[in-house]
Amino acid sequence: MAAYAIFDVDIRDMEQYQKYMQLVKPVIEAAGGRYLVRGGAFKVHEGDWLPRRLVLLEFPSMEAMETFYHSPVYQSLKTLREACSSARSVSVEGLAC
Repeated sequence: MAAYAIFDVDIRDMEQYQKYMQLVKPVIEAAGGRYLVRGGAFKVHEGDWLPRRLVLLEFPSMEAMETFYHSPVYQSLKTLREACSSARSVSVEGLAC
């Protein structure tokens, strides 16, 4: 079953964040993941959630997503991300389309 990681990112330093984006993409792909959403326009339809930048990743399974997230390579990149942004993140299992 596919798994999805959803990030709501508040970027403080776009130049540094762009470096992070370049470095993290091959790590995501190596874990079998792919971007479905990477920023872009959005509209809140219900509630008081005000996301900043939405990122949606798809992985082949929750295990693949967890392997990516807890890998030493991503953890070092996460430190870079945290230096230039803050984020809220959740993962969820779903049906593969």
